[in-house]
Amino acid sequence: MLDDIDPAATPLAEWLDRLAEAHGAPGGGAACAVMTGISAALLGMVASYTAHSSEARVAAERLGGTRRAATTAAEEDGIHSAAFGAALAMDEGPEREKAVRRESLDAIASTLHIGRLGASLVDDARLLANIGNRNVEADLCVAIEALRAALDGANHTARANLDLLSRHRTADDGLDEHVAAFELELRAIAQKRADLDRIASRC
Repeated sequence: MLDDIDPAATPLAEWLDRLAEAHGAPGGGAACAVMTGISAALLGMVASYTAHSSEARVAAERLGGTRRAATTAAEEDGIHSAAFGAALAMDEGPEREKAVRRESLDAIASTLHIGRLGASLVDDARLLANIGNRNVEADLCVAIEALRAALDGANHTARANLDLLSRHRTADDGLDEHVAAFELELRAIAQKRADLDRIASRC
C-alpha cells in the first residue's frame, strides 16, 4: 500500500480506514491538513453565499487556493510521516540517530506548513464573521471550530516531534537555529489561534 495517500483522489471512507491503521501515514499532521481544507471549504461556502460583496468574492478565490494547498499538504505530510516512521524503525546506532534527526526536522517543517495554512484562514474568518451572509452563520461557526482543531492539532504534533528531536540531539548537531525558527513559527501560529478564539466568541 502506498504511503502518499492523496485525500482528493481517495474515497473518504478509504482515507479514514487508512488513518485508523497502526501505520502513521497518514497521521495526525495529515488529519490537521484535512481539517484545514474543510475549514477553507466552509469559509468558501460562506463567501460564495455573500456574492454581493467584492471582498467576499476575492476571499472565495483565495480560500479555493488554500483548500487545494491543504489537500496537497495532507498528501505530503503522509510521505514525511512514512519516512519518519522508517527512521524510528531502524536498528539502534549512529545512522539511526542521524536519520531520526533528519526526518524529525522534515516532519516538524511539514506540520508547521500546515499550521501556517490554517493561520492564513483566520483573517478570512474574521472578514466573513463581519460581512458574511447570516443564513449560513452556522456553517461559518463549523468552519471556525474545524480551524481551531486544526491549529491545536498542528501545535500538539509539532511540539511532540520537537520533544522527540530533543531526545536524539547531540551537542554538535548544528540544529539550534532550526529549533529556534520552529519556536518562532509556533508562537506566530499561537497568536493566530488566540485571534480565532475572539472571532469564535460570536458563534
